[in-house]
Amino acid sequence: MIALIVIDMINAFVEKDSPLCVPGATETVPRIKMVIEACRSKGIPIFFIARGYRDDGSDVEVSRWKFWNDNGRPLSISSTGPTSGEFYGPLKPENGDYVIVKKKWSAFFRTELDLILRRLRVDAVAITGTQTPNCIRATAYDADMNDFDTVIIQDCISSKTSEVQEANIRDFINVGFNVLDSAKFIANLDSYTKESPKYQAIVKDLSKRRSRRIKA
Repeated sequence: MIALIVIDMINAFVEKDSPLCVPGATETVPRIKMVIEACRSKGIPIFFIARGYRDDGSDVEVSRWKFWNDNGRPLSISSTGPTSGEFYGPLKPENGDYVIVKKKWSAFFRTELDLILRRLRVDAVAITGTQTPNCIRATAYDADMNDFDTVIIQDCISSKTSEVQEANIRDFINVGFNVLDSAKFIANLDSYTKESPKYQAIVKDLSKRRSRRIKA
């Protein structure tokens, strides 16, 4: 079964007045909303991921600390308005959805995401949100390294420039991720409510090879 992951679609990354604003993130909102609604209709688990920091900055990445400190300390617990970690516009969690606050780039790094996915018997994830070269990329690679079949919904992710977006999409395709648009994902949604065919094919092949070795 697949789970939908919505990464950092929060005020600080979408609002134009935020120092962390990702151009293009606003454009993806209607498509992400349609994907969320389609997944809810099929009972697919939905995970809303948000970045958040302590007010004193003790958990901010070393690489980001100066920018964070010089730009009003966005995403702090006490942040409000455009620099807050509040989920943006219509992209709000509902009862039954999961909300996870991450401190670093990847939604998997030192969070409970992997634990909950495995308890729900999820073997594939579909990734949406912002921004592509940072949190989307880190989460996608961690998903793959944790043996989840990984789907990238390419018109539901965004970067600061089209050049960066296109380069990352090419990388995802070259790595072997399933990259598709939201319309195709929604059209094929029934297939994602079952076990991941890619993952099951690997398991089946390994089982055959082990059986041959045992017989030999």
